Amino acid sequence: MNRTAESKHGVRMRTRRAMAGIAGAGVLALVVTACGADGSDSGGSGDRAGADSGKGTSKPVALTVESTVREGTWTSSSATQQVKIAPKRLTRGTAADLEDVTMDEDLQGMVPYYLTVGYTNTGSDAVTGPGPEANFTVTVADGTPGTPVNLWNANSLATAPSTSLPDDCDKAGPASVPPGGTATVCQLVMMPKGPEPATVAYSDETGGTLLWKVGDGKGDDGLLAAGTTADSSWEDVTTKGAAVPIRVTPKSVRAGSLADLRDYDLSDTSKNTVPWYVSVEYRNVGKQKLLPVMDDGVALRSAGGRDVQPLLDLSISASKEGEGIDQCRGSVSNTRLQPNATLTLCTIYLLPKGDRPAMVSFKGEGTGVKPLRWRAS
Repeated sequence: MNRTAESKHGVRMRTRRAMAGIAGAGVLALVVTACGADGSDSGGSGDRAGADSGKGTSKPVALTVESTVREGTWTSSSATQQVKIAPKRLTRGTAADLEDVTMDEDLQGMVPYYLTVGYTNTGSDAVTGPGPEANFTVTVADGTPGTPVNLWNANSLATAPSTSLPDDCDKAGPASVPPGGTATVCQLVMMPKGPEPATVAYSDETGGTLLWKVGDGKGDDGLLAAGTTADSSWEDVTTKGAAVPIRVTPKSVRAGSLADLRDYDLSDTSKNTVPWYVSVEYRNVGKQKLLPVMDDGVALRSAGGRDVQPLLDLSISASKEGEGIDQCRGSVSNTRLQPNATLTLCTIYLLPKGDRPAMVSFKGEGTGVKPLRWRAS
């Protein structure tokens, strides 16, 4: 039987890119209907190689996921509803599950994960259409999110459920959940091969972000431990194309309060956020002076799957007479970073309430220099 997913480039597949800027966006309800796939339900076990191999060679693998019920919101195009919500199950599938589904090229070779979530509508109106499950994603330890995908039956004869899929993943969620009603819905998330998921994240533009750990929440992605010193290099307009070796050490990643920024005119979308201050120390181990602008190479990714840009106008770690805020200052020299000297620069990032930094990275300058990546905590 032929199952086809609507393409975001045409009419056969629709994918929903994860998290940043899309909370509450309307998406089609998930329907996963498999035909002819062999296997058993989510209680199985197996090694990773087998799970990614051909049809019928491995069982889906159930991962341990935190299932604490939390209060949140779900915002549709017409209203914001209160909900109580939590993951129920996360299962790693196999490539064979979707071998009859035509997917975009950028999703081919990725691993399917089936995220089952439960929620109670504690609001005063019915939840209709695609519900809160549309706001979930799964991330690895460095914050890289999976891609939630909506599948449905394009062939009216392809109606037989597959025993290889977890419960609730071979049918659509309810069309409507009344006040006080509950629902259990499955969301398919495509993940790159490699590190296991570390976090299940739920994001809503009104209520912020909710996070649940997968396993120990640490994953295995090759990140440097927080605070580890690593070698890189830097160029600026004064070095005439020469890369100057430096040593980079993240010193702290700490949360502040939005009241810290009360003297600044922030956008309305920033009112439900928390500022995070990232301080990084740089040591010049070369022979040339450097401009103190290495913070241009710093980036932050959140556990909720967001790549976050710094507030550049506020992240100037100057003297108290200059720009910047007291909570995010460093030892910026008045001129340049001298050989064998160090300085600390601080940058500010706004994250939705409930989200947190997962990875701090530094992209140096110079031929062949590789990005550095640390756990945020």
